[in-house]
Amino acid sequence: MAISAGSAPAPAEDPAAAPPGPAALPAGAVGGMGDINLFPKRVVIDDRARIASVGLYNRAAASGEYEITVSDMAMQRDGRLVDLATVEDPAARAAVHAASGFLRWSPRHVTLPASEAQMVRIMARVAPDLPPGEYRSHFTVISVPPETGGTSIDEAAGGETGQGIGVRIVPRFGISIPVIVRVGETTLTAGLKDLRLNASPGAPVALALTITREGTRSAFGDIVITAPGAKKPVAEVKGIGVYTEIPERAVQVLIDPATEPRFLARGTRWTVSYVDDDVSPGKVLARQEFVVP
Repeated sequence: MAISAGSAPAPAEDPAAAPPGPAALPAGAVGGMGDINLFPKRVVIDDRARIASVGLYNRAAASGEYEITVSDMAMQRDGRLVDLATVEDPAARAAVHAASGFLRWSPRHVTLPASEAQMVRIMARVAPDLPPGEYRSHFTVISVPPETGGTSIDEAAGGETGQGIGVRIVPRFGISIPVIVRVGETTLTAGLKDLRLNASPGAPVALALTITREGTRSAFGDIVITAPGAKKPVAEVKGIGVYTEIPERAVQVLIDPATEPRFLARGTRWTVSYVDDDVSPGKVLARQEFVVP
């Protein structure tokens, strides 16, 4: 079942009063190109609790204004996220079970002094007849450019002779994290396939692989590659997700350049594991052996 895309309607009342923000940025926060960090890195809402909190942290040296929205995105096989509205294939659009239609959040506009934080509450109002499964939208924070007081095009057009009309481009940086709503019992089976080593001259060594996913729940975890006798993993990539709209995701895992050559030698047997960081943290979701060619 797919819920129609778009931002959720304004709530009749705030989900809850926003508590004061933390004094310091917690571990695990994620940041984008701008000056805002979000924590946690993802939100999961289930039957046990329909309310969650997201923290915004302004790491800039000046105050900032931010708009808060919920958007719908679709994951591609290479892991890219694209705006759901740009997906032309009806089947691909229908495969995204959006949560935006029943999410409420408050506040929706925040002004943050430098190095301060604010918590935003998110509530999922799930209809009793909503089919079991996983629904997802993306909590998005976009910076609002400050007013500069510059001359507008209309003002310049009626101004004195000799004044020019310039174009000023102001970037609006944004950052998103997934908000996942799980209804009832969900299932997941994950696997690894198509492992191959990419070792082109002048390029970093990487292991290419595909994560497969079946069931009604997304997969989220870490790829860990180990070798017999090595004190630390040959490679490790954290936070690899495979959302429910795709059955598999292609991944490139860069090998640690500090790895001893003997662990990269031909015939070395690696163990490649996909380790859960969601429902059962630390559980191995999938494992595959790989012999270095």
